[in-house]
Amino acid sequence: MPDLSHIISHLHYASDDVSSFSLATREDDILFSSFVNCVVLATIHAEEKSITRDRSEEMPLVSIFGSKYSWALRDAVAYSGSYDQMYAKHFIDVAYEDRGRNTLNDSGGPQMHSFPGLRQLHKLQ
Repeated sequence: MPDLSHIISHLHYASDDVSSFSLATREDDILFSSFVNCVVLATIHAEEKSITRDRSEEMPLVSIFGSKYSWALRDAVAYSGSYDQMYAKHFIDVAYEDRGRNTLNDSGGPQMHSFPGLRQLHKLQ
């Protein structure tokens, strides 16, 4: 079985115990890992631009994976909503102000985010 590549450890849930949730893909499938990472980034972009599931048609069409898939990130937001919508759905009992590392940076600076796929891409070159 191939190794797993963690895409993003972005959902940190603090209660009586501390839990982290992350997305993982197969390490040998860099293209799919990149796609999953872009889906997560699309939900963050939607949140930054105040685009909700109901307004997902405002998401830009992006042809990074080819023009026939330019709708994919828009559809991801249409299905799941923005980062905030997903967080609120799955962590109902966590108030917005109690999200800690899960709160998006809305003070005008960049989001702090890692791109783990870059390590694998560098190995291939």
